[in-house]
Amino acid sequence: MELRIFTEPQQGASYDDLLRIARTAEDAGYDAFFRSDHYLRMGSTDGLPGPTDAWVTLAGLARETSRIRLGTLMTAATFRHPGPLAISVAQVDAMSGGRVELGFGAGWYSDEHSAYGIPFPPVGERFDRYAEQLEIVTGLLGTPAGETFSFEGEHYRLTDSPALPKPVQSPVPVLIGGVGAKRTPALAARFAHEFNLPFQDFDTANRQFDRVARACAEIGRDQAEITRSVALVTCVGRDDAEVARRAAKIGREVDELRAGGVAGTPAEVVERLSQWRERTGVTRVYLQILDVADLDHVELVAAEVASHLA
Repeated sequence: MELRIFTEPQQGASYDDLLRIARTAEDAGYDAFFRSDHYLRMGSTDGLPGPTDAWVTLAGLARETSRIRLGTLMTAATFRHPGPLAISVAQVDAMSGGRVELGFGAGWYSDEHSAYGIPFPPVGERFDRYAEQLEIVTGLLGTPAGETFSFEGEHYRLTDSPALPKPVQSPVPVLIGGVGAKRTPALAARFAHEFNLPFQDFDTANRQFDRVARACAEIGRDQAEITRSVALVTCVGRDDAEVARRAAKIGREVDELRAGGVAGTPAEVVERLSQWRERTGVTRVYLQILDVADLDHVELVAAEVASHLA
């Protein structure tokens, strides 16, 4: 099982904060460092010093790390036009030497759209636009050098795009996720290299993974081509007192974290993650670290949990 570090910078983190935790994750041996793509805090945190842009952040990290993979959970289709997004992804992939992964979703948080003047269409239109964006972004990134890409949809039209620049990777891995019962699994079957479920239980995860598998069967794709992953809030301590201290720092209850995330001593967390692997077929877990200043937390999980799940 692969463990990846996943952060929520809109809750309060500067670029320097993210650089420190990304370098710590790389030095500790994690496979990847991911961040959310949001422009507004959630909950009671003050969100200071303010949001950082996901792809600007990843561009910086691409040049200041050397091995760890970098990506988003999830870039919102409402935030960017698909052509410029493909350019950003390709450029950051080149800047990193081929270490980028694109987690891509339809967008859902209305408050951040109104706060920053970003259009937020009704859900049906958002998914229509998202489906077209998936075709465009993957089409641009996958167009061979010397060829052009064109697309005509209801919301976007591209004519003879040179589809430049080119990423280093071919293809750039695309992550799709969520619990939508129809359109999400169908889009995952067509476009995803990985399907991610954030903050769900075993039964919900299995139902959604089964929907993706059925959608794959309908178009003749092998479901095994799509990695199964989950994102889980994480709170690990050497003893109960340390677990409680970390839970309090992020404003959560230990019992709630144990029930819905991965929390407890390293032995407890190894057992919990093993259950996820055995009961759902998950092979990759994004550990949501809400206190990005707590670098000891990241190192503890690498030393005492990841080593037992490799």
